[in-house]
Amino acid sequence: MQKDQYNFSSKIDYGLAFILFLLFIVSCIAIYSAQTTGQYGENFLLKQLVWYTVGVGIILGVITFDSDQLKKISWYAYGFGNVLLALLIVAPSSIAPVINGAKSWYKVPGFGSLQPSEFMKIFLILTLANVITNHHAKHLIKTIETDFLLLLKLGLITFLPLILVMQQPDLGTSLVLIAILLGMIFISGISWRILLPIFTAGVLIVATIFYFVLWHPDILEKYLGVKQYQFGRIYSWIDPYNYQSSTGFHLTRSLLAIGSGQTAGKGIGNREVYLPESHSDFIFSIIGEEFGFIGSSIVISLFFLLIYHITKIGMETKNPFYSYICVGVISMITFHVFQNIGMTIGVLPITGIPLPFISYGGSSLLGNMLGMGIIFSIRYHYKKYMFSTDI
Repeated sequence: MQKDQYNFSSKIDYGLAFILFLLFIVSCIAIYSAQTTGQYGENFLLKQLVWYTVGVGIILGVITFDSDQLKKISWYAYGFGNVLLALLIVAPSSIAPVINGAKSWYKVPGFGSLQPSEFMKIFLILTLANVITNHHAKHLIKTIETDFLLLLKLGLITFLPLILVMQQPDLGTSLVLIAILLGMIFISGISWRILLPIFTAGVLIVATIFYFVLWHPDILEKYLGVKQYQFGRIYSWIDPYNYQSSTGFHLTRSLLAIGSGQTAGKGIGNREVYLPESHSDFIFSIIGEEFGFIGSSIVISLFFLLIYHITKIGMETKNPFYSYICVGVISMITFHVFQNIGMTIGVLPITGIPLPFISYGGSSLLGNMLGMGIIFSIRYHYKKYMFSTDI
């Protein structure tokens, strides 16, 4: 018994655990400060502690899964996730209420709200990694045809949950799914002769859409039936102070909060800028105001350290399936951090994406902890081989 406990503890990635612990501390401090403004009647800090406790349980439950087990459950998890997303569309409001204009959550008695799309991100990563691995094992000789086939597979697998999430509608999560897909396509081995024209066309399409949104919205309204008010977030992003009484309110308050923090911040509990929902999507604004540039830089550095650590794990493992999973998780976290912090400082439009491991939110945190559990399992199963000279 003692030997089994020793073997288990010796294969734990304590470096990753320490990084998550530091993010946990940051989350607790920021959420505690957010709920002291008096606008909330709930103890979000206590709930976040509960979610973190459940998240640790998820990690401990997943850590012993090896690559074969993860491959076997990937398709079941993918199917289960899509069923939950599809049922959201037809579920009555008593089960799936509309919150802030989106029907994205199930109401679970005694548990709170559950957002299946947060778990679908991890299910998608597992499935894409499985498909890429099996494709390369089957097609040892690469051709343009086999690369097109792989690209088609990855696109179709992502298309189903993407469409279901957009029906909610949830733009933020839709963009995360796309980011995961793109990240895994980049390392899938598909020829750049295929990817370069596709990505170039994609960039041109996005640029064209932005052009018409900013300068000729009447054309989009006339020919595509798009209403100009639907572009409110883009307009308020470009010129937030002209829309600060409506769609630009959060951004202008966030800029004021972060800017007023200056170098060292105002200190814990010394906030002066009122910002609604600051415990969730705009948690970074609290960090910027209370801890300034120094504190914000430390938080960003923690995320860089986390991404570096997962990258190192993905490069050290000799199992391609594990490496693809690491890339998917890195893509997910990187996009979350870049988009969330970017929207709080006005670099990117507001999309309602939380800051991983720091923003309040049970589903988001549990989804991310599930992803970390899989990373822990990778380290758990390959650590004893990492210094081997075998190729």
